[in-house]
Amino acid sequence: MIRLHDTATGEVRDFVPLEEGKASLYVCGLTVQSEPHVGHVRSGVNFDVLQRWLRHSGYEVTFIRNVTDIDDKILAKAEAAGRPWYAHAQKMQRELDRAYAALNVSVPTYEPLATGHVPEMVELIETLIEKGHAYAASDGSGDVYFDVRSWPSYGELTRQRVDDMEAATDADPRGKRDPRDFALWKGRKESEPETASWPSPWGRGRPGWHIECSAMAGKYLGPAFDIHGGGLDLRFPHHENEQAQSRAAGRPFASYWMHNAWITTAGEKMSKSLGNSLTIPAVLQRFRGIELRYYLVAAHYRSHVEFSFEALEEAAAAFRRVESFLERALELVGPEDAGVGSELPEAFVAAMDDDLGTPAAIAALHEAVREGNRLIADRDVDAVQATLGSVLLMLDVLGLNPADPVWGADHGADDRLTNVVDALVAGLLDQRAAARAAKDWAAADAVRDQLKAAGVEITDTPDGPKWSVS
Repeated sequence: MIRLHDTATGEVRDFVPLEEGKASLYVCGLTVQSEPHVGHVRSGVNFDVLQRWLRHSGYEVTFIRNVTDIDDKILAKAEAAGRPWYAHAQKMQRELDRAYAALNVSVPTYEPLATGHVPEMVELIETLIEKGHAYAASDGSGDVYFDVRSWPSYGELTRQRVDDMEAATDADPRGKRDPRDFALWKGRKESEPETASWPSPWGRGRPGWHIECSAMAGKYLGPAFDIHGGGLDLRFPHHENEQAQSRAAGRPFASYWMHNAWITTAGEKMSKSLGNSLTIPAVLQRFRGIELRYYLVAAHYRSHVEFSFEALEEAAAAFRRVESFLERALELVGPEDAGVGSELPEAFVAAMDDDLGTPAAIAALHEAVREGNRLIADRDVDAVQATLGSVLLMLDVLGLNPADPVWGADHGADDRLTNVVDALVAGLLDQRAAARAAKDWAAADAVRDQLKAAGVEITDTPDGPKWSVS
C-alpha cells in the first residue's frame, strides 16, 4: 500500500484513489518568466518519480502539469527584454522543455497553457459571483476578487486564521472589501499591451494566477481528483486560494496535497530574486543530466537541500559506481539476458511505498550494486543476471537507467575526446602490464597510482584489467 504525506493534514496516509486502479495528479508547473534553475526543476523531477511509482504499482495515471504563460512578471520581463510578452513566454517555455528533457522528466498526459483556458476561468469566476463568493470591484478597475470572509473554511489547507494572514498584494487594495481578498480577474491597465487581455463580462483583462490552476485542473481532471502537487513555496497563498475558490464553487478538488521542499544556497531559497540561482544549461556544462537527476532524486522530496557543486560531485561519483557495475555485469551476462525474471528488492519497494522514501530506495540500489560486484568477482553468472535485472528495474523507476535512449546525448558529447582518453588509458595499461611481466612491481604500482590520481579506477579481472572513471 502506497502511503503519502498529505500537507492538508500533516499526516502520512494510505493512498486510496477516487477511482479504483486509476490515479489523477495535478502539479503546478512553472511561470515561464526566465530560464529554469535547479530549484525549479526539482518539483518536475520529484513528481516525475511519483507518477513513475504509481504506474509501476499498477495505476493508470492521468498526469497534468500546467504552464503559466501570462502574469505580471512575464509582462515585466518581456518589456525589459524588448520583446512581445507571448514571444518571451514561448522562448522561456522552450528553455523549460529542454531542461526537463535533459533530466528525463516525463512528458505529462496533458500540459495546458493558461492562455488557452481563459473561457473556463471566466466561467468559474461567474459561478463564484453567483454563489456569493466573489465580487466585481466598485472602483471601475475591472478587477474581480474572491471574498475570503464569505468562505468559512478559508485557511484550512495551511491551518491559518484569516485575521492572522497578511494582505494579498496582487492588486490595488482600494477595490477590495478585505485586504486579504485575492484577484480572480485583473482589469487591463493602459500601460499593458492590448494582446495581454481578453474580453470578459467585467471588461477586458486577464485572469489572476490562482484561478488559472483551478480552471485547468477542472478541465482535465474534473471537479474532484486525487493528488495536487507543487513546491512548498506555493502552499500559501497559491494552493490555499486554489482550494478555497474551487470548493466555494462546488468542486471537491484535491484529496491529497503534496509539496516538495526547496533547494537552498547559503540557507536561502534558490530564486531569481535572490540572485543565487543556477540555470540548468550552466550546471550541465559541468555534469551530465543523469548525474544531476540522481542528485535530486537521492534526497527525500520533503527535505530541504543545500546546493553545492561539491555535493553534486559526490553524487555524480556515487552514480558512476552504479554505471561501472552495469558495464561489468553486462560484459559478463550479455545485454540480451539483462532483465530476465527480475524483481524489485523488498527494501526498495518498502521505501518507495513509504511516502516516496528515495534515500532508502537509493540505499537499496547501492546495496544491490555491492552484492553484484561481489558476485562478479565470484563469476556467478546466474546470480549476477538476477542482480543486474533488479538494479535496472530500480533505475527505471527512478528515471536513472543509463540505457534509456533519452540519455543518449550525455554519452556521445564528443567522440573524438572519448577516443583520445581510451587511447591514453590503454597506453598506460600496456606500460603497467609490461612492468608486471618484468616483475617491476614499483613501476606497475606507479602507473596505477597515476591513473587513480586522474580519477581512473583499475580492476584486475580474469579477462584482463578493466578501467572506469571513479
